[in-house]
Amino acid sequence: MKIIMAVLMFFVLGTLLIISNNNLALYNSENSKKFSDLWIDWIDKTFSNLKSVTGYAISLDWEPE
Repeated sequence: MKIIMAVLMFFVLGTLLIISNNNLALYNSENSKKFSDLWIDWIDKTFSNLKSVTGYAISLDWEPE
């Protein structure tokens, strides 16, 4: 349950940051379209970075010396 709440908070904070950093008023359809494009791009970059970090962690030598 805690993991679900953390992921949900991550998405909510990301959404709020996208809206505030781009000064988007979502009642305007043009801004709503721009927001959806920015949000999808943010999700894509987030998962791409997560994939890169996971791949790097897997490739490390984890055996004790």
